[in-house]
Amino acid sequence: MLTLGLLGTGRLGTAIRALADGADDVQVVWAVGRGGPPEDEQAVDIAIDVSTAAAVPGHLRWARATGTHLVIGTTGWDPALLDRGGPGIGAGPGIRVLTAPNFSLGVALLRRLAVALGGYAARADVPVDLAVTDTHHRNKVDAPSGTALALREGLALGSERRPEDVQVTSLRLGEVIGDHEVIAASPLETLTLRHTAHSRDLFAAGALTAARWLAGRTEPGVYTLDDLAEDHLRDLLDVSTGAVPTNVASTSDGDATATPATTDIPRAGASAGRPTHAGAPA
Repeated sequence: MLTLGLLGTGRLGTAIRALADGADDVQVVWAVGRGGPPEDEQAVDIAIDVSTAAAVPGHLRWARATGTHLVIGTTGWDPALLDRGGPGIGAGPGIRVLTAPNFSLGVALLRRLAVALGGYAARADVPVDLAVTDTHHRNKVDAPSGTALALREGLALGSERRPEDVQVTSLRLGEVIGDHEVIAASPLETLTLRHTAHSRDLFAAGALTAARWLAGRTEPGVYTLDDLAEDHLRDLLDVSTGAVPTNVASTSDGDATATPATTDIPRAGASAGRPTHAGAPA
């Protein structure tokens, strides 16, 4: 039985707990809301952070001090916290951290398709404008969303442009759970890729999948949802699209394994030419 702690008791935290209650392989031992890291709580295998950006530094220090592996689904925090010796790390044992601005494997697939779409734009005979649209409910604080930034990076990587050369627009309307579009427009045609979330159960299920996957890793380090998605999606797209993480090594039997780099808290999936942002699938 995989034991979990929840850092955050908002809408997503509540959905995660409800879904976990119906599973037979995971158990939510405790959940804490606003405030600092948990105090005197029972040790757990994995903590899932769906709190606020301001709370992430303290949660990282707590995780490192207690040796608790951490899944971070919060967005808007400083990725420098995961750098070697960063202010959010502190002293303590090596841990595994998985960051994801969006727990949907469908979004991970969309990010891979964004790389391919960027490559298509780079090879076009006419100018192509690249853009990402990001629509969420009125109470979402960060704009653009972490997902939108990750999609922008995918387009930039495929097109060999700077991320800031890819337009991003953000809307905060009503109760929209999450809607993202990736667009390539030229005088000749417009291509649009779209992902729409219909329920927070999508993200709750993804958070539990991320916790299970992280529990199965053996090396301490920083992983992203894209590393997890590689296990699910690697057969869908050709390597030539740039969609396969460069830290995935093929074995003699054709399988692939994700391994983090060897740093203090290494950033799994990071490599030259493939920037990884903490909290963004790379």
